[in-house]
Amino acid sequence: MLYRKMNKVASDLSILGFGCMRLPVTEGGHIDEKHATEMLRYAIDHGVNYVDSAYPYHNGESEPFLGRALQGGYREKVFVATKLPSWLIKSRADMDQYLNEQLERLQTDHIDFYLVHGLMKPFWENLRQLGVNDFLDDAIADGRIRYAGFSFHDELALFKEIVDYYDWTFCQIQFNLMDEQYQAGIEGLRYAAEKGIGIVVMEPLRGGMLTKDIPSINDIWRRAPAQRSLSEWALRWVWNHPEVTVVLSGMASFEQVEQNIAHAENGLPGSLSPKELDLFKEAEAEYRKRIKVPCTGCRYCMPCPSNVSIPECFEMYNQACMFNAPDVANINYSIVLGGMLSGNPGFASQCQECGECEEKCPQGIPIREHLKEVASKFGR
Repeated sequence: MLYRKMNKVASDLSILGFGCMRLPVTEGGHIDEKHATEMLRYAIDHGVNYVDSAYPYHNGESEPFLGRALQGGYREKVFVATKLPSWLIKSRADMDQYLNEQLERLQTDHIDFYLVHGLMKPFWENLRQLGVNDFLDDAIADGRIRYAGFSFHDELALFKEIVDYYDWTFCQIQFNLMDEQYQAGIEGLRYAAEKGIGIVVMEPLRGGMLTKDIPSINDIWRRAPAQRSLSEWALRWVWNHPEVTVVLSGMASFEQVEQNIAHAENGLPGSLSPKELDLFKEAEAEYRKRIKVPCTGCRYCMPCPSNVSIPECFEMYNQACMFNAPDVANINYSIVLGGMLSGNPGFASQCQECGECEEKCPQGIPIREHLKEVASKFGR
């Protein structure tokens, strides 16, 4: 296992982090605790020392599972990361309540890396007004958490605002070969790094989409000097960035754990050749050729009178087509458009065909027709 340093953290961190969001499950939908524990402990025994969870993962089962799985001396071998559920916070007291509950669920007296979860503008404005900075200061001072960070799902300008607001140790962003310009993106990554903030990357494989078998993509990688799996190519692209400390992988099988640990042996920064980097650009261009709706995400179409989340609907639809991954895209569609975080569903099927969006679209996209395609694709 390779390790990297994070500015403000004394200990080195494994470049591969174990994400506890996609653990194996039983037929009843609960975490398969036996297999998940075997996977986690194997990863730790082979050098992984950063384990990431969150309050809502696996319908609330992830943190309690992790608390049990780290018994028998494993808690002392890892840094535990989990997250304050931003969307549930209604008062300053709520912050302490959830943190204390999480400490009990994790069976620990401290959380090493504590993130303010999934920051978007509404959540951030609420938390800032409620004094999240004072909460983090207090939790660090009394030892309940060691390092404060945040995970992010919004636009670059807000990311920079949050970075500048508090003395964060680290942040967690979505970053992969297809998302270099998405949300915080490469500019946000470098902005945070220049300010001494550590970078933890989520979704390096885009929820597994970058591992899907697509003949035209496979043809590109056959021309590479070295032959690697799609998962290794995608992980190596992220690890190639020296600003990144930890790359999280939500592994769902023992095989994935073994493969990713093997990939991590070669995940050095700046280790990809110019020819290999050119092939990444070709692969990205090939993926983008498969886009069905040329939506740029400018959001001029919003708000929708029927509460349809138009840009997000098109993003999920394009993902399903780009990566030949309807199963993964359908799950993402349900999560993103189902209002799990915002509380307001925004499915394409809610469209009443008023046409207001098309009058405002600078791209001239026939939005109503494409929303019908989305609804047909995902069934709602």
